[in-house]
Amino acid sequence: MLKLVGMGGTFDHLHDGHRYLIETALSLSYNVHIGLTTQEMLNRKKHGSKIESYEFRKKALEDYIKSITDLERVKIIELDNPFGPPIDDPEYEGIVVSQETYKGALKINEIRDEKGFNPLVIIVIPMLLGSDNQSLSSTAIREKLE
Repeated sequence: MLKLVGMGGTFDHLHDGHRYLIETALSLSYNVHIGLTTQEMLNRKKHGSKIESYEFRKKALEDYIKSITDLERVKIIELDNPFGPPIDDPEYEGIVVSQETYKGALKINEIRDEKGFNPLVIIVIPMLLGSDNQSLSSTAIREKLE
């Protein structure tokens, strides 16, 4: 087991892909930090006007986590930059990312290396397919909203 695993994202319209990321992180460490993207960071996101509020997304995460484990295992942190706490905290040992965000994890490890921190173990989760055989994504869900 890793001491501390991080992950981050928007977690908009919480779906099975998000749940799989969270479950994977919880299987790797008792302590998981989730960086939840702030509204300010989302201004340029595709279909940004349809993104759920920060508080709504945070509550959905908490409700889901409580349904599968003790909420004390997870700390939800406001994410107001692309890299989050792992670039400043040597205690992180791993990061769980999707195929879409893998390059960001590599950049985080570059920054950690520059600071003399150990690299993170990067766990890449494949994109899950929805009932329409397309990759599950919040962007695709927002596109379908009227």
